[in-house]
Amino acid sequence: MPIRIEKPAIIESAGNKPKVIEEYFGRVNSKTAAVSVARMRSPSGWTEPGQTPEFDEYTVVLRGTLQVRTRNEVIEVEAGQAILARAGEWIQYGSPGPEGAEYFAVCLPAFSPGTVHRDSTGD
Repeated sequence: MPIRIEKPAIIESAGNKPKVIEEYFGRVNSKTAAVSVARMRSPSGWTEPGQTPEFDEYTVVLRGTLQVRTRNEVIEVEAGQAILARAGEWIQYGSPGPEGAEYFAVCLPAFSPGTVHRDSTGD
Protein backbone atom coordinates (compact mmCIF):
# COMPACT_ATOMS: atom_id res chain seq x y z
CA MET A 1 0.00 0.00 0.00
CA PRO A 2 1.37 3.46 -0.88
CA ILE A 3 2.38 5.77 1.94
CA ARG A 4 1.66 9.47 1.52
CA ILE A 5 3.99 11.88 3.26
CA GLU A 6 1.91 14.81 4.53
CA LYS A 7 4.90 17.04 5.22
CA PRO A 8 8.64 16.76 5.66
CA ALA A 9 10.39 16.52 9.02
CA ILE A 10 12.69 19.44 9.80
CA ILE A 11 16.14 18.10 10.70
CA GLU A 12 18.82 19.99 12.62
CA SER A 13 21.78 20.82 10.42
CA ALA A 14 25.53 20.98 10.93
CA GLY A 15 27.56 23.96 9.83
CA ASN A 16 28.52 27.52 10.58
CA LYS A 17 25.04 28.94 9.74
CA PRO A 18 21.52 27.51 10.00
CA LYS A 19 20.50 25.41 6.99
CA VAL A 20 16.96 24.12 6.48
CA ILE A 21 16.73 20.35 5.94
CA GLU A 22 13.30 19.00 5.02
CA GLU A 23 13.40 15.21 5.10
CA TYR A 24 10.61 13.58 3.10
CA PHE A 25 11.91 10.02 3.30
CA GLY A 26 14.50 8.76 5.73
CA ARG A 27 15.16 7.47 9.19
CA VAL A 28 13.23 10.30 10.92
CA ASN A 29 10.16 11.09 8.80
CA SER A 30 9.25 7.76 7.14
CA LYS A 31 11.37 5.36 9.24
CA THR A 32 13.12 4.34 6.00
CA ALA A 33 16.67 3.01 6.33
CA ALA A 34 17.17 2.11 2.66
CA VAL A 35 17.05 5.66 1.27
CA SER A 36 16.63 9.26 2.37
CA VAL A 37 15.28 12.13 0.27
CA ALA A 38 15.57 15.68 1.57
CA ARG A 39 15.30 19.24 0.31
CA MET A 40 18.06 21.52 1.57
CA ARG A 41 18.16 25.30 1.68
CA SER A 42 21.50 26.75 2.72
CA PRO A 43 22.22 30.47 3.12
CA SER A 44 25.03 32.42 1.52
CA GLY A 45 28.32 31.71 3.28
CA TRP A 46 27.19 28.38 4.78
CA THR A 47 29.70 25.56 5.12
CA GLU A 48 29.60 22.30 7.04
CA PRO A 49 32.37 20.13 8.47
CA GLY A 50 34.00 17.70 6.09
CA GLN A 51 32.70 14.15 6.21
CA THR A 52 33.44 10.62 5.04
CA PRO A 53 29.98 9.04 4.82
CA GLU A 54 29.11 5.37 4.50
CA PHE A 55 26.41 6.21 1.93
CA ASP A 56 26.29 7.45 -1.66
CA GLU A 57 24.77 10.94 -1.94
CA TYR A 58 23.04 12.05 -5.14
CA THR A 59 22.47 15.82 -5.19
CA VAL A 60 20.46 17.93 -7.66
CA VAL A 61 20.85 21.71 -7.35
CA LEU A 62 17.61 23.62 -7.92
CA ARG A 63 18.78 27.17 -7.19
CA GLY A 64 22.08 28.91 -6.52
CA THR A 65 25.45 27.18 -6.33
CA LEU A 66 26.55 24.29 -4.14
CA GLN A 67 30.29 24.09 -3.55
CA VAL A 68 31.60 20.55 -3.21
CA ARG A 69 35.14 20.19 -1.87
CA THR A 70 37.07 16.91 -2.10
CA ARG A 71 40.64 16.18 -1.07
CA ASN A 72 41.75 17.02 -4.63
CA GLU A 73 39.42 19.66 -6.04
CA VAL A 74 36.62 22.16 -5.51
CA ILE A 75 33.56 21.69 -7.72
CA GLU A 76 30.91 24.39 -8.21
CA VAL A 77 27.55 22.74 -8.92
CA GLU A 78 25.09 25.22 -10.45
CA ALA A 79 21.29 25.18 -10.64
CA GLY A 80 20.21 22.46 -13.07
CA GLN A 81 23.33 20.38 -12.43
CA ALA A 82 23.88 17.37 -10.19
CA ILE A 83 26.72 15.58 -8.43
CA LEU A 84 27.28 12.11 -6.99
CA ALA A 85 29.48 11.72 -3.91
CA ARG A 86 30.45 8.08 -3.35
CA ALA A 87 30.51 6.37 0.04
CA GLY A 88 33.94 6.42 1.68
CA GLU A 89 35.13 9.60 -0.06
CA TRP A 90 35.91 12.70 2.02
CA ILE A 91 33.66 15.61 1.01
CA GLN A 92 32.66 19.04 2.29
CA TYR A 93 29.62 21.04 1.20
CA GLY A 94 29.11 24.79 1.21
CA SER A 95 27.16 27.58 -0.47
CA PRO A 96 29.48 30.59 -0.79
CA GLY A 97 27.47 32.40 -3.47
CA PRO A 98 25.26 35.42 -2.74
CA GLU A 99 21.97 33.48 -3.05
CA GLY A 100 23.03 30.36 -1.16
CA ALA A 101 21.70 27.09 -2.56
CA GLU A 102 18.56 24.99 -2.73
CA TYR A 103 18.95 21.34 -3.60
CA PHE A 104 17.60 17.83 -3.18
CA ALA A 105 19.82 15.11 -1.73
CA VAL A 106 19.17 11.39 -1.99
CA CYS A 107 21.29 9.12 0.22
CA LEU A 108 21.65 5.35 -0.28
CA PRO A 109 21.39 3.92 2.33
CA ALA A 110 19.59 6.65 4.27
CA PHE A 111 21.52 9.42 5.99
CA SER A 112 22.35 8.72 9.61
CA PRO A 113 24.37 10.78 12.11
CA GLY A 114 26.21 7.56 12.96
CA THR A 115 27.31 6.90 9.37
CA VAL A 116 28.19 10.41 8.14
CA HIS A 117 31.54 10.54 10.02
CA ARG A 118 31.94 14.32 10.23
CA ASP A 119 35.36 15.82 10.91
CA SER A 120 35.74 17.01 14.47
CA THR A 121 37.79 20.04 13.40
CA GLY A 122 35.39 21.18 10.67
CA ASP A 123 37.96 21.08 7.86
